[in-house]
Amino acid sequence: MLTELRQYQTHTAQTATPGQLVVMLYDGFLRFAAQARAALGRDDVGEAGVRLTKAQAIVTELRATLDMTQGEVAENLASLYGYVGERLTAARLDRDVAEIDEAVRHMAELRAAWAQIASSPKPQTQRRGPVLGVNLAG
Repeated sequence: MLTELRQYQTHTAQTATPGQLVVMLYDGFLRFAAQARAALGRDDVGEAGVRLTKAQAIVTELRATLDMTQGEVAENLASLYGYVGERLTAARLDRDVAEIDEAVRHMAELRAAWAQIASSPKPQTQRRGPVLGVNLAG
């Protein structure tokens, strides 16, 4: 059953649009953050560290794949990803679930926006055939 699940996940990732892939990264972040929060709640610092590392890796990937030529939007996302990374580091050092909650709040908002973008239908462009005769005389 585990092999079938991995095959399904691999197929899903390989057939996803770029927007869907970004949403999948946010989903992974939120899952790992929740697992880290739960681990800290039961005082399992080692497991919390493992899960926070995975969440941080996702933030790093999101930040690294930004197209900084897109100006202010990309700059704002980079700044926000930096802030989220700082919250994860503080959560690890201080063993503070409030820091995880702060990171999750921001990433959940971004995930909702990306999910909306990813599910929006793309505008259809009209396909035009060759121009057959143009009346230049009016």
